Amino acid sequence: MQYFDYAASAPPYEDVIRTVSEVMKLHYGNASSIHAYGENAGRLLNKSRFVCAETLNVKPDEIIFTSGATESNNLAIKGAALRYQSRGRHIITTRTEHASVYESIRFLSEIGYDITYVPVDALGRVKTEDVLNAISKETILVSLMHVNNETGAVHPVVEIGRALKQNHPKIVFHVDGVQAYGKIPVQLAETGIDLYSISGHKIRGPKGVGLLYIRSGLELTSLMSGGSQEQGMRAGTENIPLIVGMSKAIRLAGERQSELKAQLERLQLLLLEEIRQHPEWVLNSSEEGAPHIVHFSYPGKKAEVMLHMLEQLNVIVSTQSACSSKQAIPSRVLLGMGKSEEIADSGIRISLGDEHTEQDILQLIQAMRQMKERLASFEGWNR
Repeated sequence: MQYFDYAASAPPYEDVIRTVSEVMKLHYGNASSIHAYGENAGRLLNKSRFVCAETLNVKPDEIIFTSGATESNNLAIKGAALRYQSRGRHIITTRTEHASVYESIRFLSEIGYDITYVPVDALGRVKTEDVLNAISKETILVSLMHVNNETGAVHPVVEIGRALKQNHPKIVFHVDGVQAYGKIPVQLAETGIDLYSISGHKIRGPKGVGLLYIRSGLELTSLMSGGSQEQGMRAGTENIPLIVGMSKAIRLAGERQSELKAQLERLQLLLLEEIRQHPEWVLNSSEEGAPHIVHFSYPGKKAEVMLHMLEQLNVIVSTQSACSSKQAIPSRVLLGMGKSEEIADSGIRISLGDEHTEQDILQLIQAMRQMKERLASFEGWNR
């Protein structure tokens, strides 16, 4: 069975599995306790924060550990909107964001915030000038993903961030970086990005842990009441084993990024060339996007049917993002890109990782061809 759903969740590194197990077994003290067990856990927490900060080229006290990117995105968006509502109540985003961003902003719209959804082009990319033109005197927050989780489209977040800081320094800029880190260069210093979210299990770390970069000097309203952990931003006992495991995964992903990017680009090109040979298929991504995601549609065919047919051929892919794939509705992302409902209802996402080889891609291509043949035979039988 070949697994091509790394964008949903990547298999953890063996080193990460061992590290999480060892820390869970030996360092079970509460990092807030003042005895030796607590101090040992606290040292691991501080070291993990330093490793993550060094890899992202930021300060350790700008890193807040969370339970994952969904919490990070909620804290960033709601925390900024609530903290700075005295300046205004206008937020800028797109309709192609991940559900954790889209629904957080929808919640804010329901309590009186004004939302502008900037359009994206046919490949899902936003234009810097469209974002800047949407700004009003009431704008307090811009929230955009770095890499789209369905199509791999890359937003020009550095260009947007620098433009915002130069012309609108009081506007908070949040970037959902879940699908970017480890695949494309991410160095947060001097980018104009104020808030950046990362998830552990997308980079071969453990599930249930993530982080939020919060630029020094920026204030957020905390969404969780309780203790003073994580500089008062995230109450609750820190999950030291998962945090240590994620910090290891972040370091490994950072060290291997250049090599991985080149590897993924070669494999991605093989898939893109194959899909372009089938006029019935519609390509929703390109070489200009992130190197680990290829998305195409087969109009007239149900995405779930194709997914399970490929699974029978020993290939695992996905349809929409994992957070939306169980909903039997057309992809909101593809609709936001101007695609028809027929295209948005028949999308397949293939997402790659560092363990994939050219032989794996050839096996996937063979399965895709067999799927097409089987679907054609079913049509003949129906007639």
